[in-house]
Amino acid sequence: MQNKNPIAIFLMGPTASGKTDLAMRLRRNLPVEIISVDSALIYKDMDIGTAKPSKAELALAPHRLIDIIDPAHSYSAANFRSDALREMAQISAQGKIPLLVGGTMLYYKALAEGISPLPQADEKLRRQIEDKAQRYGWPALHRELSEIDPISAQRINPNDSQRINRALEVFYLSGKSLTELIKQKRETPPYHILQFSIEPQQRSLLHQRIEQRFYTMLELGFQQEVEKLYQRSDLHPDLPSIRCVGYRQMWEYLRGDYSREEMIFRAICATRQLAKRQITWLRGWKAPLCRLDSQKSEEGAQTIEQAVDLAMQNQ
Repeated sequence: MQNKNPIAIFLMGPTASGKTDLAMRLRRNLPVEIISVDSALIYKDMDIGTAKPSKAELALAPHRLIDIIDPAHSYSAANFRSDALREMAQISAQGKIPLLVGGTMLYYKALAEGISPLPQADEKLRRQIEDKAQRYGWPALHRELSEIDPISAQRINPNDSQRINRALEVFYLSGKSLTELIKQKRETPPYHILQFSIEPQQRSLLHQRIEQRFYTMLELGFQQEVEKLYQRSDLHPDLPSIRCVGYRQMWEYLRGDYSREEMIFRAICATRQLAKRQITWLRGWKAPLCRLDSQKSEEGAQTIEQAVDLAMQNQ
């Protein structure tokens, strides 16, 4: 059966798997425009530690939804979905194909499956919840959440400040629990989505890439980048931006929590754990997913190009 919806491409994968390189290759051969799907690349002044594409790479292949908010602000999956759909519509209107590239699987899920009608973030309320946590501790707020929404509380760690804050915020704003709202009907996007994942076939190779990349970040001035953020009075470790892998460990090192060697070890371990979570997401992905070997980038590009050609023939 022919599909009349415009084509969009998802290029997913764990951190350090080669997504950016493959996206750059695709842009040379396909009429695509790149949209970043990364919860760290959204932040301004966080370039080195997020492995943000270089200025030269961005000149050749501009990425949308990069550098869009200050690190002091929050950004949700709902925000991403709204922004991504807007960018996708603009790209499709130009007769081009949206190519969504990144490793934030929650963003992909929100975009592909739709999202529940949750209230928008309220910065004032979030600060009030954080102030309350400063007085009583996050475990106390977790107990409050258990009374409001026992199902969410069961799956949220008592020390997970970000998720506890959001669950309480949703209830305070809407009068309904997060569990109740996420059950409501969701809208899927009007696109024929071709979905791909890229990762090394051997996990050890990914670990090597992660380690080498972090040492490269240090050489490029990652510590100095975080020092500038550390000096800001409006930033603190509970913010999503500072909780990003690498940034959290460097922040704690600057605070004097442990040695530089321990910081490096912890940052690399945290990045490996992130990659593992991303791979787990992809292993359980419900939609049809074509898996590519990141060691064979050229073959991966050809596979995607062939899939696009076939999809366009069926338009």
